[in-house]
Amino acid sequence: MKAIRVCEKSAVLATLALVLLAACGGGSGGSNPVAQTPRSSEWLISRAQLLEGGPGQDGIPAIENPNFESAQTIATVAPQERLAVLLDGDQVKAYPLDVLDYHEIVNDGPSNAPFTLSYCPLTGSSVAWEGKAGDGDPTYGVSGLLYNSNLILYDRQTDTFWSQLLELGVNGPRIREQPESKRMFETTLETLRLMFPNAMVMTRDTGHVRPYGDYPYGSYKTDDNFLFPITNQDNRLHPKQRVIGIHRRPDVKTYQLDAFGNTTQAINDQFADQSIVVIGNSALNFAAIYSRQLADGTILNFTAIQSDLPNVLLDDEGNVWDIFGRAVSGLRAGEQLSPTRSYVAMWFAFAAHFDQVEIHFN
Repeated sequence: MKAIRVCEKSAVLATLALVLLAACGGGSGGSNPVAQTPRSSEWLISRAQLLEGGPGQDGIPAIENPNFESAQTIATVAPQERLAVLLDGDQVKAYPLDVLDYHEIVNDGPSNAPFTLSYCPLTGSSVAWEGKAGDGDPTYGVSGLLYNSNLILYDRQTDTFWSQLLELGVNGPRIREQPESKRMFETTLETLRLMFPNAMVMTRDTGHVRPYGDYPYGSYKTDDNFLFPITNQDNRLHPKQRVIGIHRRPDVKTYQLDAFGNTTQAINDQFADQSIVVIGNSALNFAAIYSRQLADGTILNFTAIQSDLPNVLLDDEGNVWDIFGRAVSGLRAGEQLSPTRSYVAMWFAFAAHFDQVEIHFN
């Protein structure tokens, strides 16, 4: 496999490029079967499809205790750079994906409400999981393994392996456990400033020397090639097309991010036995999926709100909801829509991980 040079300024950075070539837990090769000792003999995924590489466990270092700067003043993030955005209490925090290209995991949050954000550059997928405050160490690290080109995490409390895209413990003491999803969406810095001018953005002050901003995989985001083998390729869409999908194994339903249009669109939909609302805007680069069923059993129907960011949804009771699924006005002010198991990823990743993949805009 051809190594990709990400920087020509020094031999140190060239070496880093080789180490990071197989980020998402991989290494310098593209087909090395996993050889390290498993946590247990039982796996929920095929061991034959697990790959390992040079860096090994924690060879790609997670970010611990990240530093932040105001979204209004940060100068190291381009306006169109993609960010993973979530809530830490009442504070909106954003994590530049060009930094996570080199770290893949951020452990953040206070001791009583820890959370982990992970990003896999090879599948273009970011998810956020709530931690367990009672755990001695609720953080996660990069395991050094790949499954279908996607990151396998391990938790430092029990040493369990976790599939990022399946959101599932696949080997170890917490096998079959699903982490609690934290509401999150992706957008650009430009849109974040419109939505949440007081948001804080993670800086490049990570404690590590990396060529942040230099994408380490050349044309990978747009070409039709893979750095690692996958089990199934579905050619209904370009393999690297960005979609948001909601999953319940073995099923997934996807919505192409470039198909929502230049105004905000709300889709009242059904997935499995869930009533969901999908909200998205192609021009502003955001999308999210929430449950339409409230705790009292009410199922709401939504229309999109235009030009009132971060408010994006109006329901048939007259309540207004923001991009995080929070009711900001109306009789239900203060309530929240339940998050779903959904995230943005490259199309091929959904097709490789799930057996039955439905495309909405088709």
